[in-house]
Amino acid sequence: MSLKDQHVVVIGGSSGIGFAVAQAAAAEGARVTIGSSSAAKVEAATARLGNAGAGFTVDVTDKAGVARAFLGLDPFDHLVFTAGDWGGPRRVGLKDLDLDAAPAIFGVRFWGALAATKAALGKISPHGSITLTNGLVAHRPPPGAAVSSAMAGAVEHLARGLAVELAPLRVNCVCPGFILTGVWDSIPADQREARIAEMTRRFPLARAGEPSETAEAYLFLMRCGYATGQVVKVDGGMGVV
Repeated sequence: MSLKDQHVVVIGGSSGIGFAVAQAAAAEGARVTIGSSSAAKVEAATARLGNAGAGFTVDVTDKAGVARAFLGLDPFDHLVFTAGDWGGPRRVGLKDLDLDAAPAIFGVRFWGALAATKAALGKISPHGSITLTNGLVAHRPPPGAAVSSAMAGAVEHLARGLAVELAPLRVNCVCPGFILTGVWDSIPADQREARIAEMTRRFPLARAGEPSETAEAYLFLMRCGYATGQVVKVDGGMGVV
């Protein structure tokens, strides 16, 4: 299946993996609309996409706002959800876990994905696709990440359940590993290369992945008309060691 002349909506598409997906889809001739919570980032990203791109601002934690935003979109063929945040108690042991704060971990990546998927109904082609995003913490949780692992696993199960419920609309999930997005800019520049090399040296592919490499998984799941209910890992082999 070609993406040429298809309309692809990428929530979280102003940076990182989402922008890489938008760029790759545009390169294949798709019309791309990106959504992000930052108006400035939307403007900058659509400028980089050129004539193939359009954008809108949306806060995926605002369910009513998500519904309104999707009402304003033209019909589309594919929805990709890569929005994420790093808030909440992501690395806190159970003994010290604030149970009132813990639900915030689900706010963007799970409930936001569900809100966007629901809002897409009626706009998305019944023969198109929805691709969600989780993370390898679902399969390799470090100490203190039980809630994060549960959230990421919930996204996978959401994709599987919706694949059954929404068929023939296809629903899948991409599970990225260590990918070089802007989040790693928090490491001082003079230390970043050595720190990343140390963190990835035990992987079968002993390096971090690029957003453009991860984008290939999303493009595959959009193009492959016989893939649904699947989770595709892009992790350099991290999940097998």
